[in-house]
Amino acid sequence: MKENNYSAVTVRLSGRIDSGNAAQTEQLMLEQLKDSDNGSAVILDAEDLAYISSAGLRVVLRLKKSYPDLKIINVNPEVYEILEMTGFTEMMTVEKAYRVVSVEGCEVIGEGFNGKVYRIDKDNVVKTYKNADALAEIQHEREVARLALILGVPTAISYDVVRVGDSYGSVFELLNARSFSKILASEPERFDWCVAEYIKMLKAIHAIEVPAGKLPSIKRKTLTGISRMKDTVPDGLGDKLLAMAEAIPESDHMIHGDYHTKNIVLAGDEVLVIDMDTLSVGHPIFDLVRMYNAYVGYSEYDPDIVLSFQGYGADIARRFWHDSLAAYLHTKDEEKIKAVDEKVRCLSYGCLIDWSIRHTDPDSEKDKATRALWMTRLAEILKRTDSLDFEIPDTQKSDPDELDIEAATENLEKVMDFVNSHLDTVNCPAKARMQLDLAVEEIFVNIARYAYAPEKGNATIKVEVLNDPVTVTITFMDRGVPYDPLKKENPDVTLCAEEREIGGLGIFMTKKVMDDVYYEYRDGQNILTLKKVL
Repeated sequence: MKENNYSAVTVRLSGRIDSGNAAQTEQLMLEQLKDSDNGSAVILDAEDLAYISSAGLRVVLRLKKSYPDLKIINVNPEVYEILEMTGFTEMMTVEKAYRVVSVEGCEVIGEGFNGKVYRIDKDNVVKTYKNADALAEIQHEREVARLALILGVPTAISYDVVRVGDSYGSVFELLNARSFSKILASEPERFDWCVAEYIKMLKAIHAIEVPAGKLPSIKRKTLTGISRMKDTVPDGLGDKLLAMAEAIPESDHMIHGDYHTKNIVLAGDEVLVIDMDTLSVGHPIFDLVRMYNAYVGYSEYDPDIVLSFQGYGADIARRFWHDSLAAYLHTKDEEKIKAVDEKVRCLSYGCLIDWSIRHTDPDSEKDKATRALWMTRLAEILKRTDSLDFEIPDTQKSDPDELDIEAATENLEKVMDFVNSHLDTVNCPAKARMQLDLAVEEIFVNIARYAYAPEKGNATIKVEVLNDPVTVTITFMDRGVPYDPLKKENPDVTLCAEEREIGGLGIFMTKKVMDDVYYEYRDGQNILTLKKVL
């Protein structure tokens, strides 16, 4: 069956195409295409195609030579595997068939700038996209989510792509996941817990140094928006805002880009970040700007907006913003909080005005009043603000008992210094220090060489010192390939050199010099713990 679809011609394939009917199938296809010139785009719709042999592939190849823009759509997994195996997916566009998922009546558990996350059953959620042609977005988000997971951010990775209405969706396994928005709305007694966990996660994200070129700069995107709106601000203050934004220091640290309580979920007892398509690098102010907009900015004129978006009222949203900023800055000094709050609001109002100009109705009285409010607030703050940079206390960048660092052999010295700084606090005996140094070196080097190979990733080292008796516990965590080194058989140290296998001594020596060594794989992490009684 042939269909003309604007400049493309669609030919539907069905059943089997094998050596028995390949010639006949080819003749039928050419008959349907006889009125098309070789410059036409030809689409082979394989929705009803169950099987294709090498004879059928030769038919497709000859057709491709006559019609260079040929593409195949709606290919089932079995046929796609054949096309992929034989290299056809590399020489032409081949689109898989996607199962259809309905989100009608499903609970919304998360929402970001580009889409919503729905729970479709007790085990799974689907993220839908506003863009009807979202396959490129889905691929991008899957790639950055994998990068984030490797670098130490607890997130979910999509395991399937589906059709949802006129667009596409990514399916994730999230057991019993509840967004922080749901928790704040239904369990007000957990407000302080939500703030603490929310900021703990944010600081962990901001502490991650991203390898060069892996993520885009959020500063560049923001500068584009400020450049668009600056001439709308009176008295040349728009130029001042742009100059201050340009002066924000560059940074290679991770930024989420859409960090609010609908994108933080509690799955079981684990806190996860979702909606990773806005991941980028930059100064922390860029995440704080988007946080302010989510809790205050968008709803500053109409407080009901935050209720409809987050599911809780403006009073909770405003308090959550204040307490989160205080926790992030690690201070209760209201003057310090206000100073950073005003820097954030400068950039926030600039971004909001740019968004309003591009996305709202220029004739709407409400939209005009909202934009006027933002403009007034921005002009007021710009007159008394000269810089958007601020200092982040070192204690806020990471837990002092934890070191998150790229698992690379050249970082071994930093790891050893970190561990020994904790040993210095308990006057660790020389022999025990040497044994701990040996074990730490063996474990960290092993992670650096094998956990993520050939890619790179981070390791987290946590040191705990307990008294009575004085005991040092060192825990290594990585998100590399699952591997239990304790299962490796001990080398036979009685053999002569000619009979001995190379390797295997590191973990053997570690077990010998530590009082306890144990391993577990939990929440997507290898966790190896060393314990030494001093």
